[in-house]
Amino acid sequence: MNLSIDPRALQFLKFDGESGSDLGVYKTLLESTRAIPWKIDWATKQFAYIGPQIEDLLGWSQDSWNTVDDWASRMHADDREYVVNFCVSQSMAGVDHEADYRALTKDGDYVWIRDVVHVVRLDSGEVDCLIGFMFDITDRKRNEEQLLEMQKRLEALSFEDGLTGASNRRMFDSRLENEFESARRSGQPLTLMLIDIDHFKQFNDLYGHLKGDDCLVSVASALKQLGRRRRDVVARYGGEEFAILLPETDGEAARAMAERCRMMISGLKVPHETSDCADFVTASIGVGTVIPSPTMECRSFVQSVDKLLYAAKKNGRNRVSSAVL
Repeated sequence: MNLSIDPRALQFLKFDGESGSDLGVYKTLLESTRAIPWKIDWATKQFAYIGPQIEDLLGWSQDSWNTVDDWASRMHADDREYVVNFCVSQSMAGVDHEADYRALTKDGDYVWIRDVVHVVRLDSGEVDCLIGFMFDITDRKRNEEQLLEMQKRLEALSFEDGLTGASNRRMFDSRLENEFESARRSGQPLTLMLIDIDHFKQFNDLYGHLKGDDCLVSVASALKQLGRRRRDVVARYGGEEFAILLPETDGEAARAMAERCRMMISGLKVPHETSDCADFVTASIGVGTVIPSPTMECRSFVQSVDKLLYAAKKNGRNRVSSAVL
């Protein structure tokens, strides 16, 4: 939002002691608005004027605003350095500008302020004074923060599997490419696990799709207990398949984690009467670890791990097939 200053409305600030009905009208109008007019003498850095509305907004009396130090000291510490430096540099350059910051109230709270500043120059070109308005933009900032939070949440949902709460395939593909390139640059190992719930079609046929959904949610919840580091990714890969991406995890650690994963799934003890592996739900896991060479492609890495998963299923299911690729 750009807020321009009408020079006519600030004539009474430019000419101290000026009288006249027009200036009186302008002053009355300005002091009856919610915007707070002010003037600072550039040479002394003192307030020549600030509107009485300042007390209603911040609680500080009109006569307590003496110098720019009063302005700066009543600013949130996190905003102060940037805002003061910005305003000083713009003013010295003779550039009109705006600044948003949190102003301290006398009660110890903070109000979001937008300062709109007009730089007045002498005929010589030197800065004479600064005049402007303070606007209370607290509600606007609150709305902006709520909108930003909503956008972040929507973005998160776009990368989340709606049923299980695990990352979705879109997120997995994106992170896989990034981590693969990162491993190539750093020379650190990257591990990928592909997990397939054994005989899941038969499970759905016997117990129904609602029970099938419950099973997927339970498995995802168990898997998320494994991938808890910041860069780990636990994703629903498709249907009854899950994928776990583990940066900086070597082959030995990967194999141990895959076995733990298999045991956690069987440990859920979800009944599966038509499985030929056990009386409860189990999973087959392919796990591969790689330090990508300059010529290796991410796609071939996934295909190699998929072959390991196929081997685990072919060799009797409910087992781990692993390799350092």
